[in-house]
Amino acid sequence: MKPLLAALLVWLPAQAPAQVAEPDEYRMDHYRGPVPSTLFGATVVGPEEAHRLWEDGGTAFIDVLPQAPKPANLPPGTIWRDKPRLSIPGATWLPNVGYGAIAEVTATYFRDGLAEATARDPAHPVLFFCLEDCWMSWNAAKRALEYGYETVYWLPEGTDGWALWDYPTERILPREPQP
Repeated sequence: MKPLLAALLVWLPAQAPAQVAEPDEYRMDHYRGPVPSTLFGATVVGPEEAHRLWEDGGTAFIDVLPQAPKPANLPPGTIWRDKPRLSIPGATWLPNVGYGAIAEVTATYFRDGLAEATARDPAHPVLFFCLEDCWMSWNAAKRALEYGYETVYWLPEGTDGWALWDYPTERILPREPQP
């Protein structure tokens, strides 16, 4: 019995979720993995609070899930189908803006998308999400704070957590034109 109890005590701490410290800078690689539980300057929300904000209708929802580009050298006649993105209804999809380093054309795309979603009002609440354990949304929310947005929410559970609560989803398309 004692060996079993000792093995259980060794195994249990290994099963606890890892605590990730909030970095000072953007996450630059390994974008899918445990995320911090905080984002300085932002309000971290779970699916229930995000759903309440969504129902209230006063917050812009920004999906930052990356989108794979169409391969450049597809043979003629090849049919290309983007993977459909099921997201929070009414969200604006700004793909590829959550990388740690982004080109100026992507930063402009991000700023323009945020301005459109918030009626050019940096005081308008905005909520960022991606998937669960996705640093893209953390990076994008951090970047929005640096752009001067005052009320920034971050949903670390993303659409995975949203769907787990059986909240509605719909297929969305990226904001065009993309860089």
